Amino acid sequence: MLAWLLIAGVNGVAQKALAEEYTGTTQAQESINLNSSPLSSVNPMAQVTSVSQLKDVQPNDWAFQALQSLVERYGCIAGYPDSSYRGNRALTRYEFAAGVNACLDRVNELITTATSDLVTREDLAILQKLQSEFTPELATLRGRVDSLEAKTAEIEANQFSTTTKLSGLLIVGVQGRTSNRGDVNPRDGQKETDDAGTNTNVISLAQLYLTSQITPRSYLFTGLLDGKGKTTPRFTNSVSRNDVLLGYEFPTDGLIVSDLNFHWLVTDKLAVMVGTEGVSMPAAFRGPNRVESAATGPLSYFAQRNPILNMGYGHGGIAIDWQFAKRASLQAIYTSYQPGNPGKGSGLFDGNTTTGVQLLLTPTNTLDLSLYYVNNYSSDGCLLTFVGDECLTTVNTTTGKSAPLQTNAVGATVTWQISPRISAGAWGGYTKSYIPGQSGNVETTNYMVFLNFPDLFAKGNLGGIYVGQPPKITSSNLPVGNNVPDFINTGLGRAGGQPGTTTQIEAFYRFQLTDNISITPGIIHIMEPGHTPDSDSVTIGILRSTFTF
Repeated sequence: MLAWLLIAGVNGVAQKALAEEYTGTTQAQESINLNSSPLSSVNPMAQVTSVSQLKDVQPNDWAFQALQSLVERYGCIAGYPDSSYRGNRALTRYEFAAGVNACLDRVNELITTATSDLVTREDLAILQKLQSEFTPELATLRGRVDSLEAKTAEIEANQFSTTTKLSGLLIVGVQGRTSNRGDVNPRDGQKETDDAGTNTNVISLAQLYLTSQITPRSYLFTGLLDGKGKTTPRFTNSVSRNDVLLGYEFPTDGLIVSDLNFHWLVTDKLAVMVGTEGVSMPAAFRGPNRVESAATGPLSYFAQRNPILNMGYGHGGIAIDWQFAKRASLQAIYTSYQPGNPGKGSGLFDGNTTTGVQLLLTPTNTLDLSLYYVNNYSSDGCLLTFVGDECLTTVNTTTGKSAPLQTNAVGATVTWQISPRISAGAWGGYTKSYIPGQSGNVETTNYMVFLNFPDLFAKGNLGGIYVGQPPKITSSNLPVGNNVPDFINTGLGRAGGQPGTTTQIEAFYRFQLTDNISITPGIIHIMEPGHTPDSDSVTIGILRSTFTF
């Protein structure tokens, strides 16, 4: 009888231990969650004093009397925090040893307190036999407990902070361009300019992130960044200055603050972000392309997302994220490129400012659709997308300045998870800009289609193929002297669009070596760079290595 009692009791003790271990592991793996602070401790169920406290144990269960006896006679039964016992679960010999040890401790306590009427000689004989049989497991268990205590003490002594989590990444990429010539200035069909950036070079990017919990529903996010190397120089003319920009290409003069923003979960459905750095559409808008990442996703900046969502390159401002339905959310942002500069053409309202809104829909578990609208004011006519045609007014040779632009942009992105190993997607975008107070407009378009192959050849790996057109001036009828395409051709700046169309083809394959290390070889082929029809195609070979922690 006691053996059956012990089996029932061991199951309870072992399940309690596993529940605590599982909960702790889950919290350790999660990022900061505004709904539940990862710094809060687990609160398991207290000692059961009556078998009726176990909601999934019924009087007609075969082990009911055993459980009742262990609860009322020995007091060594505990269940899960939700008041369940889960008695049908299998247990290992180690778990059985843990339960025997718990009941032995209780029996010894009863003996010490002279409550001999609760323990019979037969009980003690059975317990002694069980203790002898499980001596190796009990010894192993004690060793594991001692080891866990030592590791816990070491972690407590060396932890970075009780309220701040440290994370980061390091990217090192090697890339080289093929030799080519371009028909640059004027575009007369003659390839007269050599590409100046064909030497192989190294680009690196290091980032550190500090996520500091302020309250259970808010945290402060701080980012530090240092970047070295770039893909330039390229052609001497601005026609091709943005023919390719890698996603991790961000040269700095030293360590800079890349993020400084505060996140607050106002309600369970509404979150707010406000800050002086890192408040941008890529940070505030949820990306429908689930592999979007300069560290582990596509290689080029253009293949990360629709360039419209990079517009303005915001630094400081405010953003909201509202989950107004189970499968629908709305994000909105107002941000400034130079929020800390009070000079003319800068600040929160007088410089390059951006207002954007995105509607993200997930009709099914395999389909994501986002629709977005962006309004941007640029004091110098450059949209700061750093892809394709981004500067849409010419530089006046007399003043050395270009006219400002007010821009309205719309776009959409859709992705479809065809199967667990294949997803397809596409995006398209359109912008229309004008010089405030003057007639005429300049229009651009862009698109991308792509295929992603998660777990290609091995779990954790990723393949991708992306084909698209970077932003292109399709029409420009601003006042004479301001139109970019004709200014490049003749220097007069008359109305007209770009004479050619750039097409970018990108393919990559990410080898996930460990949970933290990946290597991604890839190739980018660009036809008609700079939307110039008579320039040679450009091919770039890339090898990116990434370490995250």
